Amino acid sequence: MQTSTLMVIVLALTLSAYFLAKKRSRDIATVAGGLNKLHSRPNYYGSYAAILAAVPSVLLLIIWQAFEPSTVKSLVMAQLPQSVLDTNENTQLLFGQIVHIANGLLQTDEPALLAAAAYYHHLESIGRTLRFVAVAALSLVGLSFGWRTVRPKLKARHHVEKCLQFFLMFCSTLAILTTLGIVLSVLFEAIRFFQIIPITDFLFGKQWSPQIALRADQQGATGAFGAIPLFTGTLMISFIAMCIAAPIGLMSAIYLAEYASPTVRNIVKPVLEVLAGIPTVVYGFFAALTAAPFIRDLAHAIGFSGASSESALAAGMVMGVMIIPFVSSLSDDVITAVPQSLRDGSLGLGATQSETIINVVIPAALPGIVGGLLLAVSRAIGETMIVVMAAGLSAKLTANPLDSVTTVTVQIVTLLVGDQEFDSPKTLAAFALGLTLFVVTLALNFVALRIVKKYREQYD
Repeated sequence: MQTSTLMVIVLALTLSAYFLAKKRSRDIATVAGGLNKLHSRPNYYGSYAAILAAVPSVLLLIIWQAFEPSTVKSLVMAQLPQSVLDTNENTQLLFGQIVHIANGLLQTDEPALLAAAAYYHHLESIGRTLRFVAVAALSLVGLSFGWRTVRPKLKARHHVEKCLQFFLMFCSTLAILTTLGIVLSVLFEAIRFFQIIPITDFLFGKQWSPQIALRADQQGATGAFGAIPLFTGTLMISFIAMCIAAPIGLMSAIYLAEYASPTVRNIVKPVLEVLAGIPTVVYGFFAALTAAPFIRDLAHAIGFSGASSESALAAGMVMGVMIIPFVSSLSDDVITAVPQSLRDGSLGLGATQSETIINVVIPAALPGIVGGLLLAVSRAIGETMIVVMAAGLSAKLTANPLDSVTTVTVQIVTLLVGDQEFDSPKTLAAFALGLTLFVVTLALNFVALRIVKKYREQYD
């Protein structure tokens, strides 16, 4: 039986447990003299029975799904003759062939593989049957136990709330562990890279050419892993993008929140937020086919003959347009959330509307505005598609915005494209770049929080 069908059965048993326990609690309350004789509301009794019917069976199903493939693989591989294992060193590939044979996707005349495929099919059939019986039986036991334990003194509400509290704590812990796992996985691979390439060469080197010779006699591919050109390209494009997005987004938010009429606001705000829904590849097409050639031709017209057809200025400008809604929407929300009493007090003291916005509204909304700008900066640093299509892939150490540059994220994608073995500096360099980007973003968050705290204390 398929997992989806089994989940439908568990869901049906869960709903049955809920309604049966709820009905039983109502019947008990009727006999006892009213719902006030029950410790909890009938809904809690139903929820308690539903939890007993669903949670243990779902946990069993998850554990079964996690351990069944490795168990079946070990049993199948143990049945193979030693001669077959000796001729096939890659056991994962060999097991994949057996699975394909069992599913009819591959034909073979080798008796050992045919026997292994038949044994795999037999184990799969037994596993599906046992899984269905175990999960369904456990769900039925939970339904029965939940229904039988319904009584007036049962503290169903306490049990349900404890289960919900445990679930929320589990979700929080899972989020923390996921973050920790991501950081550690990147850190360990980055340490492997720094064992091959010195960290000083990576952080302070001025040449980036991550090409490694595949053979000892191969020339011209010694590799250079100086990341300074990537850092400067990332900062240049992000700076250009923020020069576009920050003033336009903030000023549009101030206009929509303070000056625009409700009719204008209801029309302009949704239209402005449409920019956030446009795919980045569309922005990349626009940057590559329209913005970049226009900037190049304009630069040539005014005498800058060295302007490239792929430039940091084109990518940064289009990226700035893309992140305007991030700044505008968040700034508009925090400005609107400033209490009207602050505005009324400033106007009552004789200040104009502009003075009120500058001296009262903006300082009050500053933490939210800084948060929006921080989100926009993170969005700009992490953007890849626009840079690939409009700024190029060449790692150049230049301060000329009309020249082609690349960014950290683009190089990470470039290094990991295709089938790669994570045992060479070329592929491990992607993890070093990712770790550096993570540290920079973390430092940026820390600085932003300190700035917000300083201004918030000053305002208070």
